[in-house]
Order: sequence, then structure tokens, then C-alpha cells
Amino acid sequence: MKKRILLLFLSFLICFSFVRLQFQSKQKGVFAKTFEELKQQEEEIVKAISEIEKQKESLSKQIGLMETKEKLTKVKISQTQENIKVLEGEIASLSAKISRLDLSLDSISKIFLSRITATYKMGLVDPLILFFSSKDLGDFLAKYKYLRVIQLHDRSLLLSMEETKVNYDEQKKLKEKAQEELTILKKQLEQEKVNLIVQLADRRKLLEETKGKETEYQRLLAATRAELEAIQNIIAGKGEETEVGKVNQGDRVATVIYGASPCSTGTHLHFEIRENGEVRNPFSYLKSINLIDKSGGDPHSASGNWDWPLNEPIKFNQGFGENTSAIRAKIVWYKFHTGIDLNSDDRAVKAVKKGTLYRGGVACGSGTLRYVRVDHDNSNIDTYYLHVDY
Repeated sequence: MKKRILLLFLSFLICFSFVRLQFQSKQKGVFAKTFEELKQQEEEIVKAISEIEKQKESLSKQIGLMETKEKLTKVKISQTQENIKVLEGEIASLSAKISRLDLSLDSISKIFLSRITATYKMGLVDPLILFFSSKDLGDFLAKYKYLRVIQLHDRSLLLSMEETKVNYDEQKKLKEKAQEELTILKKQLEQEKVNLIVQLADRRKLLEETKGKETEYQRLLAATRAELEAIQNIIAGKGEETEVGKVNQGDRVATVIYGASPCSTGTHLHFEIRENGEVRNPFSYLKSINLIDKSGGDPHSASGNWDWPLNEPIKFNQGFGENTSAIRAKIVWYKFHTGIDLNSDDRAVKAVKKGTLYRGGVACGSGTLRYVRVDHDNSNIDTYYLHVDY
């Protein structure tokens, strides 16, 4: 009776596994088709981006490029979500399989142990006793043969059980690996969603700054290109400078020009730090304060101890480096912002450290960009304050 129950149980497991494999195979087929479609979309979008980038620089080109990149990010999000679905399905399948294996191994092991105990007890029966208890020689041979077959069959099942246990361990390892991959994919998905939010914000910034007009867009590009050339000329010593004298930390050295000025599209201070002529990140020197972020989310974590060149509250318009909202939105010509752009209702500009003050000007576009420079005492550091009057 136990043997029949065991065989029926094993048959059920085999049939169930076969049906489940067919279902999983069908699911994977659907996923493969969906993923292939997404992959094809990605390739088409990448090709479209390449074609747009070859076009002449214009507002419509930039808007089209940003919209296409947003589509690409959305496709990547869909791909990641599909991958997550498959992994979650695999983990659920592995969990169910492990659970069934765990239960079946426990119950079948108990049956096997009782069967083996019984059969080996039979095996300890003296052949003479078995012979005399048999009806005839044929009955004796049948009993003996049956006993041997049962013993060999049970040994075979035990070996199969050991293989199942090994498979059980492998399934657990597969599940752990799938869970690790799932964690990575979920983090990737969150980052892709953040990227999409940033891209949408950059496009909004582009439209706000240009007012949706091609002429305004070209004006911004021209102004920022001229500003970069002017900064390079200042560093190269081509600006006309006049030494003013010593200044202390906190002394007023200039005033931010109100409104547009040569190479400036509006009221702001461009503050820059150079050490031995090499540009430095101002946030590594300035102390932490509560900035009013108008940059579109540019990094602005200050870690130094210097006072700021403007009085608080200070509006933060653009950050340092290559990852600024203005650069991503392509409303500036340059690829790297060498300083930070600031603004304040109080337009007084202060020296951040004591040193020697120089007033200067350099050709910029059709006018002269005015700036001041402070050569810091006892160091190779210079600070520059652009778009100012004095």
C-alpha cells in the first residue's frame, strides 16, 4: 500500500513539474518577444539620436534631441521592468519548488526509512526458515527474488533522494542569485526613473530660458561662448588689469551689474577659483550655507570654511563642472563650467580671503567684460569675480 502511495505521489510531482515547465516556457516566450520589441525600439531611438545630433545646432534640434533621449530612457525603464517581472516570477517559482522539495524530502525520507527497515529485517531472516516456511521450491525462490528486488529498488530510490537533495541545494543557490540580481535591477530602475525626471526638468529649463524662441536660444549660445573665450583670455593674462591694493576678507571689492551686460544674459556673479592657474571647485572652499537653488538641481554641497562673496540669502544659478542643468539643457555653449553663478538682492561683492585686489576688463563679444581678481596672500590661489562694476 505504501509503495502505491509513494508511486502515485512521485507521478503527481512529475506531471505537475511538466505542466509548470510548459507554463514557464510559455511565459518566457512572451517575455522574450516583449524584450526583443523593446530592444528593437532602443536601437531605432539610438539611431534617431545619432541622426539628430548631426543636424545644425538649433532650438528645434535640441528639443527634438531631448525628447528622443527621454523616449530612450522610457524604453530602458520598460526593459528593466520586464527583467524584474521575469526575475520575480523565477523567484516565486523557485520558492514554491523549494517548499515542495522540502516537504516531499521529509515525508518520503520517513517512508523510505520505514521501508528499508522492514526489508532489511526480512533480509536477516535465515534462508532455512524462509525455505521451510514456503509452500514449495517455487514459492521459496519467488519470495527470495522479491526480497532482493525490493532491496535493490530501495537503494536506487535512496540514491535518487540524494540527487534530489543536491538539486534542492542548487535551487536555493539559484534563488539567492536571482534575489541579488533583482536587488540590482530595482536600484537600476530607480536610477532610470530619476534620470527621466532630470531630463524632463532640463527640457523645461530649456524652454523657460529661451522662451521657445530660436533667436533667444542662439543669443544664449553666443553669449556663453564669448564668456568662455573671455575667461580663457583673462587666465592667459590678456585682460587689462590695474592693481588696487590690499583687501581683507569681507571687504567690498565690486558690485554685480544689474541686468544684461557683455557676455552675461542677466544679473549674476560668476565666481571662480584658480590655484596655479588650474580651476578648482568653489564648493571645496566655501562654507555650508542655505542656498536658494535656482539651478535646476546642480550639486552644491559646500565643505570648506570660506565666507561667500555675496551676502545671504544667496540664489544659486549654476554649479561647477560638466554636470550642470544648463549644460545638459544645451542653453550654454561650453561643456564645462569653470566656476559657479550666484545672485543676491544685495549686489555687493566681497573678498572671500585677504590679498591683493586687481580690477580688470577683457574684450567680450561687442563689449568689455569687467571683473576683479584677488591674489590671495601666502598661497598660489586667485579668486575671480566676473560681471561686476567697480
